[in-house]
Amino acid sequence: MPLHCVTQGLGTIARAKHLVLLAFGEGKARAVADAVEGPVSASLPGSAIQLHPHVTVVVDEAAAVHFQHDAYYRWAQEHKPAWQGL
Repeated sequence: MPLHCVTQGLGTIARAKHLVLLAFGEGKARAVADAVEGPVSASLPGSAIQLHPHVTVVVDEAAAVHFQHDAYYRWAQEHKPAWQGL
């Protein structure tokens, strides 16, 4: 299994210990919001991240523009326990 990569297949993603999704710019905003908040669907393979037990999503303001629950995500980030690390 690769240690780091830009894209991977769903099987490799499922076997990963920790997923880190990085997205920057408004061009990625719809895809990121659908993957994080939309239904898990074969028509949006990125939505499979919702089934993974350890995912970190890092986005800039432009890529987060379509999030519906952004206030919760900000609150959770500000109040997470120190033991969670990243």
